[in-house]
Amino acid sequence: MSLLRRILNLKLRNKFIVPISALLIASILTVSGYLIKHQAESFRRELETSGETMIRILAMQAETGVIFESQFELDELLQQVLVFENVKYAEITNTDGKILATIGLWESQGVKLVKPLPHDAIKSGPDRNFYIADETGREYIELVHPIYSRTEKVDREKLGITSGIDHRITRKYVTEEIGAIRVILSLEKVNESIAQAQTAAIILTLIVLVLTIVVLALFIRVVTKPVKMLVAITDQVSRGDLEQRVKIDQHDEIGHLANTFNNMIESLRQSRMEIEEYNRNLEEKIIERTLALEDAQSQLIQSEKMSAIGQLAAGVAHELNNPLGGILGYAQFALEKMKKQVSKGTPTTEMDSYIRYLTDIESQSRRCKNIVQNLLRFSRSSRTTEFEDIDVNKVLDETRTFVEHQLHMNQITLVVDLAAKLPTIHGNAGQLQQVFTNMMINAMHASPPETEIRIITRWSPALGEFDGAIEVLFIDQGTGISPENVKKIFEPFFTTKEVGKGTGLGLSVSYGIIKDHGGEIKVDSTIGKGTTFTIVLPIQKPVPVSDTQNKAFMAGLQDGPTT
Repeated sequence: MSLLRRILNLKLRNKFIVPISALLIASILTVSGYLIKHQAESFRRELETSGETMIRILAMQAETGVIFESQFELDELLQQVLVFENVKYAEITNTDGKILATIGLWESQGVKLVKPLPHDAIKSGPDRNFYIADETGREYIELVHPIYSRTEKVDREKLGITSGIDHRITRKYVTEEIGAIRVILSLEKVNESIAQAQTAAIILTLIVLVLTIVVLALFIRVVTKPVKMLVAITDQVSRGDLEQRVKIDQHDEIGHLANTFNNMIESLRQSRMEIEEYNRNLEEKIIERTLALEDAQSQLIQSEKMSAIGQLAAGVAHELNNPLGGILGYAQFALEKMKKQVSKGTPTTEMDSYIRYLTDIESQSRRCKNIVQNLLRFSRSSRTTEFEDIDVNKVLDETRTFVEHQLHMNQITLVVDLAAKLPTIHGNAGQLQQVFTNMMINAMHASPPETEIRIITRWSPALGEFDGAIEVLFIDQGTGISPENVKKIFEPFFTTKEVGKGTGLGLSVSYGIIKDHGGEIKVDSTIGKGTTFTIVLPIQKPVPVSDTQNKAFMAGLQDGPTT
């Protein structure tokens, strides 16, 4: 399994070369081994056959020499064996084992049997045909064949009769073993021929194997080169480069694959262009919708301001009526006095009174002017949010002048506890004044008569990376807010007030304004006991949310469209 896993992890080219080469090597080695073995057996069998043929012929020719024990004739016969270079030794013996003739040298000591011949070619003689080996390991073939004497058997009854003989009578012969011939054949030349054949076969096998592997590698390269090109182009396309094309001029399956791949890249490029065009149109629409939302937000803030102004109108009228009445009275009194004393010399004490009257007139006039200016500043609409260093206590004090009369009319006491020497924050006074007004009016609507509303400011000092903050608490003794409604009070158009007393936008707009200032609004309410709204305004100078969104949006435009 590990070998198979390694093969599967190889590159495509090696996946072709390694298994095919292994199969090819195994096939060639198997065929070569079979051929070499078959050739060796053929050489040995050829030597066996020639030796058996030779020893039969010698046995037939040695009959007379053995009968008469003619050494000269037998030596002449054995001389014929010398024409066979593989003959190591030959001898002729009679039935008593007496050696009648020999040729060559042979030492029987140390000779051992290797194996008998694979076939019994000499069937009439004793089974003494073997492969043998000497002490040095050289192999030989030992062949032994009997020598027979063949004589015709004569019937004594017919001896001397020559006429009237029936020639159809079958002749009878008597075969008698009179000796044996023994031949030792050397396998040295045969083994040399076998070794040469094996060497030639191995060299030929290696040449064929090398040539086959080279041809196979070239062929596989022709196949894998386009695949590599496809892989390289695929990597570039995966990185976003859709301008690449596969350049393969083939008319086979790989060429068809390359054309299909090029068509796919072109389709992807067209799709990207369409998506980029759609993104550009989408960005323009987003900008248009963003501007529309900003206009809608400005209109909501302004409408909430106008709603608050409507509720503040009675208080403002009362606040203006008192100083204007004083102004009118002092002016009439001073005018009357001036007419009576116009022709007379005016004493110093009276002039001091006139100065005091005119001073009060100036003071009351300035008060009316401040009230009107605060009201105008509060109601003024602005498309841009300008942040500056402001005093939270001062903004609260200006806001209090708008709602004091309404609280007095509803028999609600306003208790203000402003911490001294608070640090300034970076924000917009008009927007914070709108938030504080909404908080006071909401607390007034939730509070029954004969209760009080407390406004507290306090300083949360810096801690670690926290630069500190100013907390403004609006505490009422009203009906409270249920837990399920606490999660909804900052949603647009959600309100628990009676019809005609609210639009449901006050807390939503206030929440957005405080977020623009980098702060937060916390709510703690208990049914039947009251509610506490805590506004946390950080000391650090935050970037307005709208500016942050615009910068992020512009950065996105510079980075290019996303898909």
